[in-house]
Amino acid sequence: MSPKLRRVLQLFARLPGVGEKTAHRYVLHLLTTDPSVAEELGRAVSELHHVFQPCSVCNNLAEVGETPILCDICKDHKRDPSVLCVVAKVSDLLALERPGTLRGRYFVLGGLLSPLEGVGPEALPVPRLVERVRQGGVREVIIATPPSVDGEATALFLRRELGDLGVSITRIASGIPHGGDLEFIDPVTLGRALDGRKVI
Repeated sequence: MSPKLRRVLQLFARLPGVGEKTAHRYVLHLLTTDPSVAEELGRAVSELHHVFQPCSVCNNLAEVGETPILCDICKDHKRDPSVLCVVAKVSDLLALERPGTLRGRYFVLGGLLSPLEGVGPEALPVPRLVERVRQGGVREVIIATPPSVDGEATALFLRRELGDLGVSITRIASGIPHGGDLEFIDPVTLGRALDGRKVI
């Protein structure tokens, strides 16, 4: 195999969710289709870091152009500024946006506390989050970190940092997925589902 082709395959395989077989499919498709497709893809990928920067308010991805750099959510005046949802990553924000039920605003931490990996509180933009809540107008902070050890540690840390600011602090529920079979659900998730039960 050509070293150049092997290099392209290795680059594709480094993308999340793309294994060796999928990388082969992508590269072979690009080689056997109209060359303009590969050229357009290459241009779009090479421009990503020049076109998109973190939003100056919430750290979501925002298209560069205006100053300050604001994402579409922060520009949307129909959003409820009194509800602020804190997430670990932009991909979490996008997942929460899919159902279309949360019409508040967001704050992206850019990661989670992880003592085992040497990620401490100083690595997260928590002072900016505190300042945003302190500026007023926020009545509820939804902590939407994942239900993992690091996600729970981060949620507890945020609860402590925001606890004296006079806002309601809530945590997203975790439980049994729709269509899930109880015998295959892990004990922690089952326990949380029982703890979070509600009247029907």
